[in-house]
Amino acid sequence: MIDDVLGPGLKVLFCGINPGLMSEATGHHFARPGNRFWPALHLSGFTPRLLAPAEQHLLPSLGLGVTNVVARASAKASELSREELLEGGRRLAGLVTEAAPQVLAVLGVSAFRTAFAQPKAAIGPQPEPLGGARVWILPNPSGLNAHWTLEGIAAELGRLRATL
Repeated sequence: MIDDVLGPGLKVLFCGINPGLMSEATGHHFARPGNRFWPALHLSGFTPRLLAPAEQHLLPSLGLGVTNVVARASAKASELSREELLEGGRRLAGLVTEAAPQVLAVLGVSAFRTAFAQPKAAIGPQPEPLGGARVWILPNPSGLNAHWTLEGIAAELGRLRATL
């Protein structure tokens, strides 16, 4: 299990689907070298420079945090059960209420659809808040998500950043 990265006054709480095996081994979110989260975060302007996963502790000073829908690590998000995602959605709702970010940014539309029983959800802002936070769905930055390029992911993060 990887600790959440939280702090006071969060603008955005980024939420991955679940940790990969490299993240579990290192204790750092989005730790696999092919993951595009950290480069996209920088390209979109959320961070002043490219941060390494081991620098995740710097995020709260930028008003950013990181968590996951499901705490259990796996090689692929597709290994998660529907029940795990639903339970993760309930846990996430409580965390958002407690941490009080302005925006919950979920990195993975399929996981969001299952966790929150919203089968028609799409990338971008969502109509319903969660725990007092606006909800925004972003593309999954995993290297396994071949449908999205780094530039496309960064552009979606930039769309979110422009609303803050």
